[in-house]
Amino acid sequence: MSESATPSELVILRELLANETGFVSGSALAAKLGVSRVAIWQHMEKLRTRGFGFQAVRARGYRLNRRPATLSAPFIEALLANNGTGCRVLLLDEVDSTNDEAARQLAAGELAPFVVIARSQTRGRGRFGRQWQSAKVGNLYASFAFRPQLPPGRMQTFTLWMGVVICDLVASLCTSAPGLKWPNDLLFDNKKAGGMLTEARMDSDTIRDLIFGIGLNVSTAGEALPEEIAARATCLAAHATESIDINRFTAALITRVNSAYQAFLDGTFRDTFADLWNRFDLLRGRQIAVLQGETRVAGIASGVDDEGALLLRDEAGRLQRFRAGEVSIDKSTL
Repeated sequence: MSESATPSELVILRELLANETGFVSGSALAAKLGVSRVAIWQHMEKLRTRGFGFQAVRARGYRLNRRPATLSAPFIEALLANNGTGCRVLLLDEVDSTNDEAARQLAAGELAPFVVIARSQTRGRGRFGRQWQSAKVGNLYASFAFRPQLPPGRMQTFTLWMGVVICDLVASLCTSAPGLKWPNDLLFDNKKAGGMLTEARMDSDTIRDLIFGIGLNVSTAGEALPEEIAARATCLAAHATESIDINRFTAALITRVNSAYQAFLDGTFRDTFADLWNRFDLLRGRQIAVLQGETRVAGIASGVDDEGALLLRDEAGRLQRFRAGEVSIDKSTL
């Protein structure tokens, strides 16, 4: 079952979050909702069961003094409403895959944009159908659903654009900047902290449904992960300047992704894409190899072209372009 705030709960949380350093009077909340002060108290009691706490002072009103430590749909929705982001949030405790759930919601006629978030996944996946480890605590699994009505040719740089936007957000919270390994992995010091997966469905020559999925290790350290991937994984918290509030981070992520999607639709993303890619490109100048089926091509990574293809200067000096493939980095260049 999806978790969400009632309209009244959302109004109460919005008012309290907008006045976090002060108090909001019960009378003002009652007048805003057109209910009694007793009804306000009842709503607050329900919010207490969902991880919120309130300080009440006679003649001053209420102040929010405790927030949920884990993912909370009401908290995220209130934060989004206060910053003007229009995106419905569907928070699930467990799901097979957030991308699959987003696809089901789109097929059922759910209005886009919306985002599906889960505390855990039983069948999370990455590129090439690989399993994505989806522990229940410390990670974020989210899939954004859109109906772009764009020709497929416009989508070549979509995942790369979203990747650098997310890197920019993460960098603002961390002591060192992450890097993006073409086309969809977010790394710190060559350890993976997140991955992205974009899936699309077409009608004729138009992208009808577009789903952008992301999995991020927010606070799950490598030792908490399965042994086979622990040495290759890290989390945002290990590089953050201060403790990461999972709900505020999720709201900021939703805001950035929705804004980036609009920039992609209207084409203004081109104004900053190249600069952001050059800033976060983890491969440029390194000795790499691209594997496509049984074919392996080695050379020096040389950025991406205007359509998002990976550029590689091979051992014969020829510049080759790759739109897909598995990239490995020569460890001697790390």
